[in-house]
Amino acid sequence: DKTSMFPLIQRCCLNTPFKLQKLTGPSLLLCGKKKTTWSSLASWLRRDAHLLSTSLRLKPASVYTAKLQPFHTSLPTFKKKAPAESEAESQKRVESLKDSPKAALYLSLGGLIPFVAVPLAMVTQGTYCPELASAQIAYGAATASFLGGMRWGFALPENSPAKPDWLNLANSTVPPLLACQALLFKDVTQGAVMLMLALGIALHYDISLLPTYPRWFKVLRVVGTTVMVLSLLATVVLKAVFEEEQGDDRKIWQN
Repeated sequence: DKTSMFPLIQRCCLNTPFKLQKLTGPSLLLCGKKKTTWSSLASWLRRDAHLLSTSLRLKPASVYTAKLQPFHTSLPTFKKKAPAESEAESQKRVESLKDSPKAALYLSLGGLIPFVAVPLAMVTQGTYCPELASAQIAYGAATASFLGGMRWGFALPENSPAKPDWLNLANSTVPPLLACQALLFKDVTQGAVMLMLALGIALHYDISLLPTYPRWFKVLRVVGTTVMVLSLLATVVLKAVFEEEQGDDRKIWQN
C-alpha cells in the first residue's frame, strides 16, 4: 500500500545515518532498473537498515580510528662513510709494506733505480738522450717478463692456492709477449706505451684476477708498478719537450 510505504520511507531516510543513504542509493537504482514492486522496495530498505545497525554495533568508530596508523614520509638519509676508514686503510697498507721481508723490500726498491735514473739524468743534462730511453725500455721489458714468470713459480708448488691450469699459466705469458712487442718498436714513445700496458696487465693479474699473493707483496707490487709507469711517462714527456725545443733551435739557426 502506498499510504503505508511513504511513512516507512520517510522514517528510514530521516532516522538512518548518511552511510545508510549511501547504501540504499544503489539499491534504489537497482530496484528501479528491475522494475520491482513497492513491497520489495520496503523489504530491501528494512534489510539494509538491519545490516547497517548490526555492523555498527560490531565495529564501532573507535575500532576504525585505532586501525589508522600514521606512516613515516620523510626521505631516507644516507650515511656518509667516515674518513677514518680511508685512514685506516692507508695505515694498513703502510703496515703491510713494513711487514714485507727486508730482502724483498730492498731488492724491489733497488730494482726501481734504473727506471727513475733515466728521466732524472735527462733533466740534469737538459737534453733528450735516446740511448738512455732505449735502455729504460729494455730494462722494463725484462722486468715485465720477470713479473709474468713469477706466476709459474707461484702456481707450481703443491700447497699453492694457485693451480697450474690454463688460466694461471697462459695469463702469465701475456706480459712477456707485450714486452717483446715493445722492444720491436723503433719509436721510444710507442715502446713505452706498450710497456706500460704490459705492466698494468701484470698488476691486474696479481692483485684481483688470479689467486693473489700475500698482502705485503701486493702492496709492494702496487708501489713498484706506479713508480715504473710514472718513470716511463716522464721519459715520454721529456722526449716530446726536448725534441720540440731542438726543432725550434734548428729553425732559428737556419733563419
